[in-house]
Amino acid sequence: MTVSTPPGDQKPEDQAPDDRNPWSPPPAGAAPADPAAYPAAPVWAPQPQPRNGLGISALVLGIVGILLGMFIILFWLSWLPAVLALVFGFIGLSRARKDQVSNRGLALAGVILGGIGLLAAIGGGIFTVVAVKKAADDVRAGVEEVKSSAAAEAEKEKKEKAAEAAEENARHITFGRTYTFEKGLKVTVAKPETFIPDSMVFGHAKGNKAIQVTVTVVNTSSERIKTEPGLPTVKDAKGTSAELVIDGSGRQKLISGSVEPGKTVVGKYAFSLPPDAADSAEVEFNPNVGDFDFDDVYWSGPLNLS
Repeated sequence: MTVSTPPGDQKPEDQAPDDRNPWSPPPAGAAPADPAAYPAAPVWAPQPQPRNGLGISALVLGIVGILLGMFIILFWLSWLPAVLALVFGFIGLSRARKDQVSNRGLALAGVILGGIGLLAAIGGGIFTVVAVKKAADDVRAGVEEVKSSAAAEAEKEKKEKAAEAAEENARHITFGRTYTFEKGLKVTVAKPETFIPDSMVFGHAKGNKAIQVTVTVVNTSSERIKTEPGLPTVKDAKGTSAELVIDGSGRQKLISGSVEPGKTVVGKYAFSLPPDAADSAEVEFNPNVGDFDFDDVYWSGPLNLS
């Protein structure tokens, strides 16, 4: 009769080899098993992740550079993202050649856009410099034009004043000279002579000196010229207007009416001067202060009255 041994009392060497679990740990006290009998678990090595951030950054910065470059006045802002797009793009292309990134296309696009943005920034800068220079030149030209215009206006005004002064001086002449008015009317005021009033006299104070003023008017034109009222004004040496003397001698003769073409008229007038202002006089004469207003002309000089 065969006696069976309980499983717990069996020794390891008594157990059947086929009953042993190959993945179970060896029994206590047993000899180390052959490592080759236990297959090793597979080990998975981590794969490196592609670093695609530079390519994306290059693309974004390139787009920003172009958008800023579209506004010419923002050229000073567009160059920086454009340059960064070029730098990041070239670095991304370099890593793409080493198979470190997988977005070579984005890096290349960033380089292209960055180049375009940089060209736009340069073009905007050149355009701005040219525009500012042109504006400055226009302003400078405008200032020069204003200065030139002001100088021309000042020169014109100066010439006009000089002409007026020359004309004014030309209308201040000495006794005995002839002045030609417009329309060919020639007037001469002779040097005043001593006038002795008649006993019946008006405008002559006792002790004053009376003078006779002779005015000759010649019409050299081909038309009739009015000479109204044709009355001279006399000022003494102190610039005071002298009194017109009227007496019964009939020596006074007024120039009135008109002067026919080629004709001559003579007017004679008497004025009273105070003795302390009778050494010189000024005679103002205007042949017509009505329809045709001539400029006043002044004859002056010493009198040398007896």
